[in-house]
Amino acid sequence: MDETSPTGRPIVPLTTPRRVAAAAALLLLAAPATALAASQSAGRTQAAGKAAAGKSTVAKKAAVTTTAPTGFTTYPAPANQAQDAGEPSIGLDPVTGGAMFQAVQQTERVNFSGGSSTWTDVSPLTSKGTTLDPILFTDNRTGRTFASQLLAATSAMSFTDDGGKNWTPSQGGGIGTVFDHQSVGGGPYPAGGVARPLTAYPDAVYYCAQADVTASCARSDNGGLTFGPASPAYTFADGCAGLHGHLRVGPDGTAYLPNFDCNGHASVAVSSDAGTTWKVREVPFSTTQDESDPSVSVGKDGAVYFAWQDGADNTKGSVAKVAVSRDHGATWTLAYTAPGIGNVQFPEMISGDAGRAAVAYLGSPTAGNDQLKAFPGVFHLYVATTYDGGATWSTVDTTPSDPVQRGGISLGGFDPSGQAGAERNLLDFNDITLDKAGRVLVGYADGCTGGCVSDPSKNAYTDSGVIARQSTGNTLFAAYDASGGAATTLN
Repeated sequence: MDETSPTGRPIVPLTTPRRVAAAAALLLLAAPATALAASQSAGRTQAAGKAAAGKSTVAKKAAVTTTAPTGFTTYPAPANQAQDAGEPSIGLDPVTGGAMFQAVQQTERVNFSGGSSTWTDVSPLTSKGTTLDPILFTDNRTGRTFASQLLAATSAMSFTDDGGKNWTPSQGGGIGTVFDHQSVGGGPYPAGGVARPLTAYPDAVYYCAQADVTASCARSDNGGLTFGPASPAYTFADGCAGLHGHLRVGPDGTAYLPNFDCNGHASVAVSSDAGTTWKVREVPFSTTQDESDPSVSVGKDGAVYFAWQDGADNTKGSVAKVAVSRDHGATWTLAYTAPGIGNVQFPEMISGDAGRAAVAYLGSPTAGNDQLKAFPGVFHLYVATTYDGGATWSTVDTTPSDPVQRGGISLGGFDPSGQAGAERNLLDFNDITLDKAGRVLVGYADGCTGGCVSDPSKNAYTDSGVIARQSTGNTLFAAYDASGGAATTLN
């Protein structure tokens, strides 16, 4: 039932509801892997399943296309690592300050030095079996990284506190959190009303999954070791489609789970009681094409930044937009509309200190239906940054001479022209995070490598892992700003 990439490699099945049949068919396959995870005692720490020697690659410099002093450098994975990286995840390695990068069943630790990157495979044993979906999450408050492989009724999950040197297997999810497009998130408990557990781990950990027109989340009170039962985040009665983005937790403990379509609007399910109850809050001026996941992030001042793919008609095109809420999603203000863009996919949101946030997205200036393989546009990776709460933004093309994708980016798995298949290579999302200094790091899959970069006839629809890392300009943490308003040059 698995799809196959253009190179013949198995890839994760299609997005819900397109993934539903495949997920159901693989429930039986999940049982042996679940038993394997259960056979490992939940509290027993294991060494990483593989620790390949790190390999370095030379970074590709990215020109800044605005007058703002914000720039990025791209770091592609080595030829034999993270080459099947559709819908990657990115997190932080708390030990070295590098990144953690999930490429399907490979977990890579990525370190940066002198304009090059070193990628080391530190995959846990729980990532070696069956998977329907990969996801990685780092709680930047604690430094704990979770690697999850979807098994429909649960996931094969492990966590690490030392950048992948050692992993501890987890229950994988809560009872009733089924069965697709899982998300792992975490953060502080809300003040009042929820008793904090008496454990050494200070934060709540959440596991969410969707089942076509519903979604549910379960909470762990022991650092992700085990999870309680699921609570519904939204149901059919809320008017929501099943597909959600990735959960984020604000500094006051409020949890946010974004959804791409509730009653025709991009929306977010909000919980102020640690996932016990949820309320859907729509962005009333938004439209949606039911394609890319939306993304949410919460600044240190509690401001909620929400990014989505806006556009009511996918035959005409779409644009990335960002709205800001200062009352937990009850009201919204439009803060950003991507300039000069005719089509967009994979908007990813991150925030830092008060007033500071960034959104990354794949954008093409060409309008029209980007679900078709014959779509004539070219996609690049853009990052827009604000330092004043969304009043002004600086937008940068981080890949000006190196397209991320030529042609369409299929999210639907169906092309009425009969050409569907190859353009499904990038799958469902990218990811974004901050390092210890507040640099923006974007994890993405590169669909145009080798000869494709300069010759459209050599398009192989690849999905190679790449990290775009902020190299100049102020970060999202004000403590690292250069003095006197000068542009910051980052190591």
